[in-house]
Amino acid sequence: MPKLKTKKAAAKRFKVTGSGRIKRRSNFARHILTKKSAKRKRHLGKSKLVSKADEYRVRDMLVL
Repeated sequence: MPKLKTKKAAAKRFKVTGSGRIKRRSNFARHILTKKSAKRKRHLGKSKLVSKADEYRVRDMLVL
């Protein structure tokens, strides 16, 4: 059986933390930023963790 390939699109978007959780970038931070408050935009710049429910899907794409 051949080796499994990593989905490159997923590899560019997700990183694995030291504890094994998966980090992702926040959405809604690209455009139409004028109506968003400074606090909201500041928090959108920070990374978040993928939810437990979706983690197995991302792991399959990353072949972990």
